Amino acid sequence: MKEIAFDTIVDQVRNACIEANCMIAEDVAQAIHQALDKEESPVGQKILQEILDNHKVARDTKLPLCQDTGAAVFFVDIGQDVRITGGLLEDAVNDGVRQGYAAGFLRNSMVGNPLNRKNTGDNTPAVIHYALVPGERLKIIFCPKGGGSENMSDIAMLRPGDGVEGVLRFVVNTVKKAGSHPCPPVIVGVGIGGTFEKCAVLAKKALTRPIGSPNPKLELAHLEVSFLDEINKLGIGPMGLGGRVTALAVHIETFPCHIASLPVAVNINCHAARHKEILL
Repeated sequence: MKEIAFDTIVDQVRNACIEANCMIAEDVAQAIHQALDKEESPVGQKILQEILDNHKVARDTKLPLCQDTGAAVFFVDIGQDVRITGGLLEDAVNDGVRQGYAAGFLRNSMVGNPLNRKNTGDNTPAVIHYALVPGERLKIIFCPKGGGSENMSDIAMLRPGDGVEGVLRFVVNTVKKAGSHPCPPVIVGVGIGGTFEKCAVLAKKALTRPIGSPNPKLELAHLEVSFLDEINKLGIGPMGLGGRVTALAVHIETFPCHIASLPVAVNINCHAARHKEILL
């Protein structure tokens, strides 16, 4: 059995919080460069170039890419042969967030009670999704999620008869209603199937894939391309000021569902699409 120390996880999460918020991932940078090549609108081209310039400033100065440094969202795959020593895994993640957001001078955006709105002061608690997997591996994916894009996400309990066309209409209409609010060009995570809560987690997890990486299932990969094409016909463009590039990618994940249901969720990510993976 592999043993991983509590403090090791704290340190890794701490560093990930700072790096993800200040250093754009390579897949995101490449997607923006490709968007700049495709965009025909002069205003859209200018915005995309400013996004790339912002990447450089953030990297050189170690300042956040965006003032909204997000809710701390984690996807954790823990091997069944892994043992955490010195404390609880959840406590280690939250300690890492607490330290990382303080050391990186990152904005604390979490309120302890959604009704009285008092800030927790350290961006905890983190939102953690766990999966038990075979082996001796601990994989932690950190993806800070800003409020602007999160607020534009949606979920629908469609009828089975609505089929692929119904799913497409819902996804495209969700992006259309979002307009400029999630700071396009966006990445669109789509969860199909499962139950009410399962499809929402699927949609968020879809955003952890490298931008533009196709679903390994060929049918879903084709749907991702066709959904992206329809979204980019909306003409919303970079920052909502018009253009060809409204979305950089559509990522779809599915799960079996009840014979009477067709749950669909859309989770939108802004153009920064911050993420950092830890392997222990």
